[in-house]
Amino acid sequence: MVDTIAQALEQVPHRIANPELIPTQRYYDEAFLALEKEKLWPHMWQMACRLEEIPDVGDYTVYTILEHSVLMLNTQNGVKAFKNACRHRGVRLAHGPGHCGSEGLVCPFHGWRWNADGENTFVFGSQIFSDELLDRAEIDLAPVRVEFWAGCAFINFDDDAPSLREFLGPVANRMDARHADKLKMDWWCGTILPTNWKLAMEAFQEGYHTMQTHPQLFHVSPNATKSFGTRADGLPVNEDLDARQTIDMSVDFMAKLSEGMDGMVHKTEVAVLEKMRGMEVPEDPAIAGQMFYGRAYQEVTEDARQRGAPIFDLLKVAQSHEFHAVEFMFPHYFLLPMLGAMSSYRIRPLTAETCLFEIWSLVIRPEDEPYETPSEPTMLPYNSPNFPEIPRQDYYNLPLQQLGLHDIEHMRLSKINEGMLSNYQRLIDGYLAGLDRDLLTKAGQIVNSGFESPLLDIGF
Repeated sequence: MVDTIAQALEQVPHRIANPELIPTQRYYDEAFLALEKEKLWPHMWQMACRLEEIPDVGDYTVYTILEHSVLMLNTQNGVKAFKNACRHRGVRLAHGPGHCGSEGLVCPFHGWRWNADGENTFVFGSQIFSDELLDRAEIDLAPVRVEFWAGCAFINFDDDAPSLREFLGPVANRMDARHADKLKMDWWCGTILPTNWKLAMEAFQEGYHTMQTHPQLFHVSPNATKSFGTRADGLPVNEDLDARQTIDMSVDFMAKLSEGMDGMVHKTEVAVLEKMRGMEVPEDPAIAGQMFYGRAYQEVTEDARQRGAPIFDLLKVAQSHEFHAVEFMFPHYFLLPMLGAMSSYRIRPLTAETCLFEIWSLVIRPEDEPYETPSEPTMLPYNSPNFPEIPRQDYYNLPLQQLGLHDIEHMRLSKINEGMLSNYQRLIDGYLAGLDRDLLTKAGQIVNSGFESPLLDIGF
C-alpha cells in the first residue's frame, strides 16, 4: 500500500518531495491548473453562498468555479443547488442574484421556463420534440449536491464524496462553538488578483510576514518579541512592558486589528475594550494580560447580550475550545475569529495566474436589527484604497510574489510557522494522485488545523 501511494504521488507534476520546499511551477503552470480542474475541484465541498444572500422563497444567486456555474435557489423546500444551464441547449439561465417572479426562470434563447423549485413549467412548441426528450427528469434543472454549515450552503459535484461535516473534521466543532451559523454580513467586497489562487491564500496562513508587511500590528503586539525575537534592525520589540502598558497595548492591538480589517474585531467590541484601559491590574504583566482577556471575554459577551445579539459565552468557549486566529476550510474558505465577530475569505481560481478573492466582515447582530444585507460583492481593483489596510498591504505583495516565482525553483518554508502552507499543498498532491478517498478525508481533517500550524503528518 505504501509503495502504491508513493508511486501514485510520483506521477504528480511538480509534486512536493520535500515538505519544506514548494515547487514554484505549481503557481503558474497551465498543465497543473488543468489537473486541478480535473482531479481537485470536482470533488471538493465549496462554499457556494451565504444563506442570507437568498432569504426568501424564489431568491437565487449564482456560484461559479472555473467553467462551471451553479444556481443556488431558495425553494419551497429549502435551498437547493442546480446546474445553471438550460436543459434544452445549455444557455446560462442566471448571471447573478435575482428572484423568480411569476414567470420563474426563463431561458433567453427559446423561452423554456422553470419555477422556484427548479421544475420545468413550459416548453415552447413541445409537440416538435420526441416524447422521451421531454421526460420530467430530463428537463427539470439538473441538481447539484448541497449541504449546509456556518450559515452557508456548500456544493459538491461528486455524489460519492463524504458528507460536508466529515470532510471538515474538528474545525466545524470549533466554529459551531463560536456561533458561526449566527454570523451576518456587515460588508462584502471582491477583487481579481493577478495571482494564482493558492498563492493568494498563503499570506493568510502564517503570521511570519506581520513584522514587515503589517508593522502597525507588529508594534502593538505584546507577544511580538516572544514569537519572533527582534526586528529587522536588531532591536527588540515590546519587551519589559509593565502591567499597565500590557493592558493598554492589548487594547491598542485589538483596535488596530479592527481598523486594519474593518471587521474581525467589530467596532462595538472595540468600544467595550476601550473602557477597560483603567482596570485594576496586578504587578505581574503576564497575569495582567491574562486578566485583561478574561475580563474582555466577559464584558464583550455581556454587552452583546444586552443589545439582543445571540452571542456565545466568550470566556466559556475560550476555556473549552482551542483558538486559532485564522481557521482554514480546505480548499478555499477561511473564517478569522477573534472575539465574537469574524472576517471571512473565499478564493477561487480564474486562470493559472489570476483568482477571485472575496472578503466578508461578519458579526453576530441582534436578530431584529434592521440591516440592508448585500446580495453580491462590491468589486474593487486589487490596488483600491477602499480595501481595509491589512488586505491592502497583502494585495500589494502578492502580485510581486507571483512575478518573482518565475525566477526561483522552490519556495522554502519554516517548518514551525509556515507548515500550514505545506500541509494543504501536499493534500492537493493527494487528490491529483487519486489516492484513497478515506485517506484524503482524514488528511483534510488534519489540514483544517488552524493558523500557523507546523508541518504535520497528513498520512502520506
